[in-house]
Amino acid sequence: MKYSYFPGCSMEATGIEYAKSLNYVNRAIGLDFIEIEDWNCCGATAGHTKSHELGIALPLRNLALAEQQLPGLAMAVPCASCYSRMKYALQAAHSEEREKFSRLIDMPVEGSVEIVSIMDIYSVEKTKTAISAAITKRLSNLKIACYYGCLYSRPPKITMAHNIENPQNMDELVRLTGATTVDWAYKTECCGAGHHVDIPQESKPLLYRIYKNARANGANALVTACPMCMLNLDMRQGAVNKAYDENFDLPVYYLSEILAIAMGATFKECGVASHFHPAKKLLQKENETKEVV
Repeated sequence: MKYSYFPGCSMEATGIEYAKSLNYVNRAIGLDFIEIEDWNCCGATAGHTKSHELGIALPLRNLALAEQQLPGLAMAVPCASCYSRMKYALQAAHSEEREKFSRLIDMPVEGSVEIVSIMDIYSVEKTKTAISAAITKRLSNLKIACYYGCLYSRPPKITMAHNIENPQNMDELVRLTGATTVDWAYKTECCGAGHHVDIPQESKPLLYRIYKNARANGANALVTACPMCMLNLDMRQGAVNKAYDENFDLPVYYLSEILAIAMGATFKECGVASHFHPAKKLLQKENETKEVV
């Protein structure tokens, strides 16, 4: 199956592990992501807080490029922030503002591209079957708190999500590996996003509550599908431990890393070896990598 592909800025930098593991999984199950040529940053938080016009024009240009280059293909968007901005842009393309934005980006746009997240793509029944067939190891030692973050399902008028507070598709995909998923209260709460840079004193409690609730509900790891969420949850766990005199020890993985490991990828192939918080030890436990029979 083919998709047009908007990787976003983080996939070659802070989200390189996501890119590696995503490529591994896609090769294993026969998905073809065709990168849009000459794509630009979606603007993320900075763009749409600067001005409404900039926050729409930046992602809308990418939709227009996808329409021209890869007509008829849905667009795969791995980053939750990019996904959100593309969804907003798609709504604008279906509004009375379309002509104004077409002039701003100097190209026509129809709004004909379907925007899909990685979880949307992997949750298609045919794709789930392919994922199951590619799994060679059972990750039975993992008790996962699936962290969707705040942008995947909200606001519902933009995302068209059906299960806003308790989405399940990441949980279902994780369970294909033999891992257990836990019920917990913070799966769609905000991690603080980029505010850990400018107002860390306000943002740190958000991460603290996420770690605390995940651990209280029996999780020994977190899984996400957002580069910003991953950066915060993975990199800042030590700082939260220090600030709250805690000892959280919750490795954080991308959904695609967990799937890739279950498909036989090495830590280096899928990026696990380069995490901030140690992420290999849990996966090396004896009862974790049982071969599928």
